[in-house]
Amino acid sequence: MFNSNFDLEGHFEERESIFTVLSPEELKELEKARQVIRCRRNEIIYKEGDTPTGMVYLHEGKVKIYKEGVGGREQIIRMVKSRGLVGFRSLLAGENHISSAVALEESVIHCVPEDFLFNTLLKNNNFSLRLLQNLAQELGFSNKRTISLTQKHIRGRLAESLLLLRDKYDFENDNATLKVYLSREDIANLSNMTTSNAIRTLSTFANEKVIAIDGRKIRLLDIEALEKISMLG
Repeated sequence: MFNSNFDLEGHFEERESIFTVLSPEELKELEKARQVIRCRRNEIIYKEGDTPTGMVYLHEGKVKIYKEGVGGREQIIRMVKSRGLVGFRSLLAGENHISSAVALEESVIHCVPEDFLFNTLLKNNNFSLRLLQNLAQELGFSNKRTISLTQKHIRGRLAESLLLLRDKYDFENDNATLKVYLSREDIANLSNMTTSNAIRTLSTFANEKVIAIDGRKIRLLDIEALEKISMLG
């Protein structure tokens, strides 16, 4: 990772930013306090066991949050898009990170210092509420995914993961190609299955004309069929 000095004036006032509820004075403090870092593809932002020093705000790019299981196998817990928050749960809990974060593509992050975050949470009720809502949404998502990944069969899990990627990152201009290009291993880790099973099931979906595959590019041809497969599990 390396620091970036490009101009981001006004970025924190964008509609999708959690920082829109900050006062003008707090925004100025944030601009001075935050550190801007550009991450290369596959670069680690933090690792499981690291001590958090601040909250990470993803200004631009895509990030995966994963945890290592038995034998070093990864389980992707969450996918983060631009304007998303990373690593704040551990900071709020006063714990070391229980997962790792890696950039899926060249990304720009803002590291918000711990002191600024806690001081602002104590002073700004609206900011505290926004962060609490974000945490509650992530908790709800995690609970739902846990049930899906443990109770659905392979086809249902993979279909759900493809729909999740659509909801998170949307489509390219053709309104069919997922706007994220994951390796087969990442797709498997997102769906709680082996890489060989992910490859085999993707091929089955392609033969059924539900999706089309071109390298890492995946086009969703039949959303209704994917939703049905996901629902039936």
